[in-house]
Formats: sequence, C-alpha cells, structure tokens
Amino acid sequence: MLITTDQYRGMDRRAIWHPYTRHSAVEAGEFPVITRGEGVYLFDTEGNKYVDAISSWWACNLGHNHPRLVEAIIRQARELQHSILGNLSHTRAIELAMELVSLFSEPSHVLFASDGASAVEAALKIAIQYWQNLGRGGRNRFVSLENAYHGDTLGAVSVGYLEGFHSPFEPVLFPAHRAESPHCGHCRHAKEPASCNRECFDSISTIFEQHAGELAAVIVEPLCQGAAGMRIYPPEYLGLLGRLCNEKDVLLIIDEIAMGFGRTGKMFAFQHVDIQPDIICLGKSLAGGYLPISATVVKDEIFETFRDKPEDRTFYHGHTFSGNPIAAAAALETLRIYEQEAIVEQAEQKGHLLKDQMASFLGLPHVADVRCLGMIGAVELDEDPWLAQSIREHLLVKGILTRPLGNVVYLMPPLVTPEDILIRTVEALYNAVEECGRERG
Repeated sequence: MLITTDQYRGMDRRAIWHPYTRHSAVEAGEFPVITRGEGVYLFDTEGNKYVDAISSWWACNLGHNHPRLVEAIIRQARELQHSILGNLSHTRAIELAMELVSLFSEPSHVLFASDGASAVEAALKIAIQYWQNLGRGGRNRFVSLENAYHGDTLGAVSVGYLEGFHSPFEPVLFPAHRAESPHCGHCRHAKEPASCNRECFDSISTIFEQHAGELAAVIVEPLCQGAAGMRIYPPEYLGLLGRLCNEKDVLLIIDEIAMGFGRTGKMFAFQHVDIQPDIICLGKSLAGGYLPISATVVKDEIFETFRDKPEDRTFYHGHTFSGNPIAAAAALETLRIYEQEAIVEQAEQKGHLLKDQMASFLGLPHVADVRCLGMIGAVELDEDPWLAQSIREHLLVKGILTRPLGNVVYLMPPLVTPEDILIRTVEALYNAVEECGRERG
C-alpha cells in the first residue's frame, strides 16, 4: 500500500522527537519527508529536489550517494558488521587509526566513539586523568570561549554552554572559565583588521595568569564558532593560544568536529597556523557523514601516562560501537577520496568563489554582516528572528535547504558542490534576503 506524504507526516508527529526543533514547528509545518540523496541534492516523497546547502548538519562533505562510499559500506557489511575494541581489535579500526595519525605531525593514538559530543567528552576526561596520572590532580578546570558549542552531553555542555540551548541543565554542569569570544564581525574593541592588536586575547591571557595552576586544558572551535552563528576569527588568535598553552603548560584541545576535513580550505582548521594541539576531536564528516563515527586523537606523550604498571592508570572509558567496522570502512574510503580527488584543494578554490559571490550582500537592507571562511558563507541580519525564518521558507520553495542560527542565515554546502550550483545557490540566497527584507519594510 502506498503511503502518502501526509500519512508519513502524521506518523512522524506521532512517534519522532525531533532534535533542536520546536514542537510547534513540527505540528504546523508541511516539512519535506526525504527519501533519497544524490550528489548535492536531497529528494522528498513528492519528488521535489533540494540543494543540501547545510550538508545535512555540516556532515556530508562529499554529498550524497557517493558510489565509492556506498560500495565500501556494502562490502564491509558482507564481511564484519560489529566487533568490540575491548581486548580485541579488527582490521578496519587498525587501518583507520593508522590513516588518521598519519594526518598529524605528532605521534598519536586514536580513541573512537560514535558522535562528536562523545569525542569531546573523552577529551575532557583524558585531560583530567592525565594530570592525575602525573600526580597533579589539582589541575581539573577548563577554559572555553563564550558562545562555544561542543555538543550536548553534560561535560561538553559545561565547556560549550549556550544559554538558549542549555539553561535547564545549568544546575548540574561543572564550572568552567569562559574567555571573551574573538568575534571579528562585532568587535567589542571597535577595531578594524588593520588596527587590531588582538585585544580580545587579553581575556583568555588573564584567565591563564590567574588560574594556570588549576587548568587542565583549554578547548576551542578553531577559526569558527559554528552554533554561535558562524562567528569567524583570524588564525593569529589560534597561534597566540597555542603559544600561551605551551608557556603555561596547559593542554590544548581543538574541536575539529564541524571545521575538519576541508571545510575551511585546509584539511583541518588549526592547520591555518603553526600550532600542535594536544588533543583533537573529529566527527561529522569523518565517514563522509554517512555513518556515525568520531575520534579523539591524543598525543603519545599523554597516552603513555595511562599505563597500568606499576599502578593502574587505565582509562576506563568506552562506547559499544567505538570503531564500528562498517563506519570505519566508510571513513577509510572517505579519506582515500579526499586524497585521490583533491577535495581540500577544490574546497579552497570554491571558498574563494563563495566569498566573491557573497561580497555584494553587504549592500542589502537589514544585513548587518557578511562573513566567509572556506566553504562557509554567513549573512547576519539585524535582530529579527522572523526575517531569517522567512528567508528559510523562501529558499525551501526554491529548492534549497537551509537552517538559520538565530538571525544568521548561512551556506555550508558539500565540498563537492559544482561551481555553477554554488553560484546559483548564492544568487537564490541574495534574492531571498532582498525580497524578504523588502516585505518586512
């Protein structure tokens, strides 16, 4: 029996609790019901085609239904579906770990998990236990940036607290030091790039001066605070932070979950500057966005402190599906595609095109700021949530899927998006901003 779109929507309302979605939006909206993907497009039950302009929550960097990824998943599913990594191993996890550590200059070990928040949670726990392993258990506090987002588990929320998302959980969070966010789009110090002396860095520098003896680590999203509204900041800030961590002997955790794997025009965002993170969190596009897998990459000098002789310092932490063979096989093929098809180099070139195309937005009414980094383009509107949502609805009718962050409408399309589709998507966004702004008056 053929199930209609309305019937699917009815079943959805009956059974699905949607993440980061208001009940009223689901109850009132005639939302698309997606059935398949192909390249940069998603298709719904009505046959409508949509440009996936946010890479399905920033994950599908290689687009949808990539034949090599699909084949890698099918091939592995015929051989081994799951096997734990506790006191065992399997070939795909070993191969993937070796590929990952080869991407970084420091000798490292990889701890696998299933999602970005779990990778962050592991990083925080590793940092705490590392100092205990060294007999310095008093170092148990973290520094993060204002408006940071690192996931939705309680540890990740403690260092990535956004009041609009997380205020109900504040009573059970652990305290963390919050440094001023380096938000160049709205500089608190009224500086232009030519006159900037990184005054925003004074805040985190002061925290280090006052609390260095109790700090386990600092954790940051490199170059762009995603959930805060695509707040982009310069590599120089990250360079200063790397040097400060070295001077004060504080671990540096880089959260590459959203920015990693080519999104910024480098394989990893921190590589825009010469720093060496102690712990790197990976996720989202690690397996091309096709299967849930994440990783916490840890320098060997940290890993070595967790030995169990002469006393037990084992890291008693793990997840059932850590390093799942099918997900690991997809991740391996993803890395091969990146190398063989020069995905990062393509992303860098298309990022310049995206920036050029979006330069004209600053002339539009109601546009407060335009910012770009690699294959990220964000338009910040004046403070009116209605306008951003009306732009989203306008674009949906035009066959483009977006998901504004407050008053910020952004594009974060697959890195493999053809240039003509990228240009047409930017043009559609421009027209939507112009038309919806005119309707608002």
